[in-house]
Amino acid sequence: MSTPAQREAATAALLVSRAKAGDASAFGDLVRRYRKRIFALALHLSGSASDADDIVQDVFIRAYKALPQFEGRSEFFTWMYRLTLNRAFDARRSRVRRSESSIDEYDPRIEASLEVDLPNDPVKAAELRQTYARVLRALDALPPVMSATVVLVALQGLSHAEAAIVQGCPVGTIAWRMHEGRKRLLEAADEKPRRHVVSEHLGRLLEEAGMPFRELELLEA
Repeated sequence: MSTPAQREAATAALLVSRAKAGDASAFGDLVRRYRKRIFALALHLSGSASDADDIVQDVFIRAYKALPQFEGRSEFFTWMYRLTLNRAFDARRSRVRRSESSIDEYDPRIEASLEVDLPNDPVKAAELRQTYARVLRALDALPPVMSATVVLVALQGLSHAEAAIVQGCPVGTIAWRMHEGRKRLLEAADEKPRRHVVSEHLGRLLEEAGMPFRELELLEA
């Protein structure tokens, strides 16, 4: 029996094949299938919702134009992620040159995370807002390739092997980047992570990239 990941890959491969044969609706299906993930990746790497929108549009245009050269040696989503990383790095460098890289407590990444984590609890949301802002400052202060690794693994849920394919580096490099990124993010939290602080979405930067949940429970004891 095939796994969900294998079924996903098979569906994407079929859509790519149809799109390469001239089926415009198949490429539209690919856009609908992957746009949300590509936007989330672009948002976390660029720190700007408007930049993320531009990145998504540009990435899918580039993908459409380059589709005839896509040979399928890697999965479609890893190819799209590579395109997104390159475009997001460009946007991030541009924002730094324009001195627009400051993070406040109403950063769009924080707002999106709070909508998922605590939509009906303004008190806890206020507590998380400050923690998330500190973590995002630390995330954005990481070297771009390390920041991308943390986002791919901790927020996008890629395995170390998948992240290595996307970033074109050995699996051991991914492991080292996660270890170093984890240390800096936990230092940025400025407190021992607790279950009421570490929630479902952006909190994974402290949980999945930091400490296993069982360790968080022990810290509360």
